[in-house]
Amino acid sequence: MATIEELIIYGKQKVHSTHAKMLLANLLNKNPLELLLYLDEEVDPEIEQRYDEQLTKLVNREPLQYVMENVNFYGNTFFVNSNVLIPRFETEELVENTLKFIEYYFSDQDLKIIDLGTGSGCIGITLKKKLPASQVSLVDVSKDALEIAEKNAKQLQADVTCVESDFWDKINGKYHIVISNPPYLKNNEEVESIVVQNEPHLALFAGEDGLDCYRKILMNIQNYLEDEYLIAFEIGADQKDELTNLFQTTFPDAEIITKKDLQGRDRMIFALKKKI
Repeated sequence: MATIEELIIYGKQKVHSTHAKMLLANLLNKNPLELLLYLDEEVDPEIEQRYDEQLTKLVNREPLQYVMENVNFYGNTFFVNSNVLIPRFETEELVENTLKFIEYYFSDQDLKIIDLGTGSGCIGITLKKKLPASQVSLVDVSKDALEIAEKNAKQLQADVTCVESDFWDKINGKYHIVISNPPYLKNNEEVESIVVQNEPHLALFAGEDGLDCYRKILMNIQNYLEDEYLIAFEIGADQKDELTNLFQTTFPDAEIITKKDLQGRDRMIFALKKKI
């Protein structure tokens, strides 16, 4: 049997040393930073085989998160595979800003929250974990994606409702919070090859201008809103002006707010209606 040290050396010959350590640590249920404490520990041959298979996947340019089948999002570990988009830091920022708005404007009531195009469920499940008294619905048109969201909800002990629906098509009721990270790439937009070759196109592309999904969500949204509400969307960095105009038309009585991400790009838009 090979030792942890021998497998790290073997992995570094194939991929970046950080990725080799992360793969091995994940398989061994250890923290990558602690591997140095166990260099002489021998590894079960079955794990060694799985490690070699995962290294090959990385060499073949599969995303690390898909190979490891998990990603950390807002302090929780979510299962992911090629049926769902890999959660990004920008989406964590969307959740962070949404929670701030909720704390300031809605802290005095139980909330009904809907996460449209939920994918892995990372947004809606995180909100449920942070706001346990809320009622959260996870919605996705992809049955495969919804199965992953359900799996994550179960693993993270989040009591949410999962609905297979093309945005509002099969939804009833009204909501205080509507949140979404919908597809927003233009059909001809240049995207890193590792993204376009591995992640689901259904979760990436949205028409000639990238706004098709926003239009679809906003078309009938008034039928699903409580009197007081917060709309929270992640957006493409070049879509602020077009979406601000669309929001102002759709929500004439609401305050429209855009936020930049930590890199200074316009990546979030909100519509807030709260009685004073």
